[in-house]
Amino acid sequence: MSTRIAFLKGHGTENDFVIVPDPENALDLPPATVAVLCDRRAGIGGDGLLHVVRSAEHPEARHMAEEAEWFMDYRNGDGSVAEMCGNGVRVFARYLQRAGHVTEGDLAVATRGGVKTVHIAKNGDVTVGMGKALLPEGDVTVSVGDRSWPARNVNMGNPHAVAFVDDLAHAGDLHSPPPFSPAAAYPSGVNVEFVVDRGPHHVAMRVHERGAGETRSCGTGACAVAVAAARRDGTDPAATGSPATYTVDVPGGTLVITERTDGEIEMTGPAVIVAEGEIDADWLENAGR
Repeated sequence: MSTRIAFLKGHGTENDFVIVPDPENALDLPPATVAVLCDRRAGIGGDGLLHVVRSAEHPEARHMAEEAEWFMDYRNGDGSVAEMCGNGVRVFARYLQRAGHVTEGDLAVATRGGVKTVHIAKNGDVTVGMGKALLPEGDVTVSVGDRSWPARNVNMGNPHAVAFVDDLAHAGDLHSPPPFSPAAAYPSGVNVEFVVDRGPHHVAMRVHERGAGETRSCGTGACAVAVAAARRDGTDPAATGSPATYTVDVPGGTLVITERTDGEIEMTGPAVIVAEGEIDADWLENAGR
């Protein structure tokens, strides 16, 4: 192993990530190491880590290698593995562009949530095809302190509970996961979004992400919110025959979500690389011990 390992830092609407290029999947990144890298005091700091690997070199992605050359091996800030991260895909694509692996236009990115189509626009925005939402049946409730709300169960490759509230302050500090019921609805935990209306087809949200706490943005969460809002507002594209587009304000910026009549969802927003550097390999080897 070389004595230094390249990394970059990037964000999408202030959902920030440590980016570790590793095309040949040569690095050992156990959960404790990832957690230290994402620690804002002991490490580089980020809501999560984007491990950049060629699909053919990763056992979880080899079956997608013919469709997508690159695999986003995404980890939450606590080191746990996640199926998908919408803001992460945009930043992942921006890294591939910066590194010269891709140019403006269309590309495919492999994730644990499947292959995602991405478009890098000339104006700098990145659009990600997020796939279709699944809407599991059954009532779900989320709580903060003495308050509780009904929530819409939306799966975007990872699980979400979307609650419409009167005031975003009602979500509390979101340092710990908001309680939910029934427990069987989310056996592996859930991302919880609290949502208020800002205007026609315009909402704002706060989110507690599994393994990361409150983040400045959550791409899959914004998609789940748009889907839940469309069902609440009676603008389900499958029923109306017209696409539904929602502007979703997050603490770190704004995302635009469109659900097409075939159920496919597209998310558009910025993606920025802010720094690059090197990790000391000796420190990394001992990180988290």
